[in-house]
Amino acid sequence: MALSAIALCSRALLKIGAATIASFDEGSAEAEVAANLFPPMRDALISSHPWNFATGQATLPRLAAEPVADYAYAYQLPADFLRALSAGNGGRGFGVPYRIAESRLHTDADEVVLTYIFRPDELAFPPFFDQALIARLAAEFCIPLTESSARTELLYRLAEEDFRRAKLADGQQDTPLAITDFPLVAVRS
Repeated sequence: MALSAIALCSRALLKIGAATIASFDEGSAEAEVAANLFPPMRDALISSHPWNFATGQATLPRLAAEPVADYAYAYQLPADFLRALSAGNGGRGFGVPYRIAESRLHTDADEVVLTYIFRPDELAFPPFFDQALIARLAAEFCIPLTESSARTELLYRLAEEDFRRAKLADGQQDTPLAITDFPLVAVRS
């Protein structure tokens, strides 16, 4: 079941015994806390792990301005970019050395395919991620709304367990990466 940003925040508020919200702009303390804490917490949780549902690839457009030092080319990052995972070229999404600087990707490659974490719409979140995000939001909302540090500590521990379960579920949706180039394997062959 796909949940909107408001539904995710409302479920987190219910977990701490607070009133639900119908809008981020409704003027209640709950709405103000949710409106201020939801976007950075969502982005932090998404970028903290290479989730399959939030991983994409894009061929980057080269910028006219060159980097000052170290690399020959600069490329524009995608608008929904949160974190780089790897860069490649020639039909591969990895293998090219790069650096992210000044909101651009710098490299010596004359074309770049970036594998990256992007910000998907909340309605595209899988249920296991919804639960991890709700648990984390409940922990974040607890201090400003209840002022209970003991309860907040418990909620953070529960959120960490939900996060581990979500990573496990996500990791089971992909073929494990094989070691393709490792000197010790080459020596044994």
